[in-house]
Amino acid sequence: MPRMRPFFIRPDRRRAVVFGGGAVALRKCRYLEGFSLRVVAAEVLPEIRGLADEVSIETIGPDSAAAALEGAFIAVAATDDKEVNAMVRDIAAARGIPVNSAHGGGDLLIPSVLERDGYTVAVSSLGRAPAFPPYVVGVLDGFLDGGYDAMIDMLVGLRPAVMERIPVQRDRAAFLADVLHDRGIWAMLRAGDAEGALSAAEAKGGLR
Repeated sequence: MPRMRPFFIRPDRRRAVVFGGGAVALRKCRYLEGFSLRVVAAEVLPEIRGLADEVSIETIGPDSAAAALEGAFIAVAATDDKEVNAMVRDIAAARGIPVNSAHGGGDLLIPSVLERDGYTVAVSSLGRAPAFPPYVVGVLDGFLDGGYDAMIDMLVGLRPAVMERIPVQRDRAAFLADVLHDRGIWAMLRAGDAEGALSAAEAKGGLR
């Protein structure tokens, strides 16, 4: 079977249906910020009510699950009952709705994420070792210092001139790779000399 593939998707208020009202469901709801959240459970934590657009207090069964999934873009089975999660997973899958299940078997995985102003890093073990992704994110959080934020800001600022002055994509890619591998530019960025780093980058590409 082919490996799963990562994507970044704009929520854009698309409908996400979360089944479950406990701590796991709360974590999923927090991750799904920006979606239109419908939560279905017999009872829910107060924090979930503050995050969800709609809360349905009901027992989760085949009929209620099917009704709740109407118009869903994605589904999340986050109850503490393995059989209920499997039922939700199967109903969603039968309707072609990507589904994440707390007990596995779904076709949608929720990664551990490191978010910075200019970039996002997502890590997944493809469901095999749930403790591994947050550990890696913690390591990356310490490794990806402020120099990376400064570098992406500089690259974003350079982009208009690069697009205008270096017309061939292959040449643009080579120039940007040269900038990214320049230890002197990294040193200037980490020292807070953004102007000096920019001048050095521009000189490399003949952009000045």
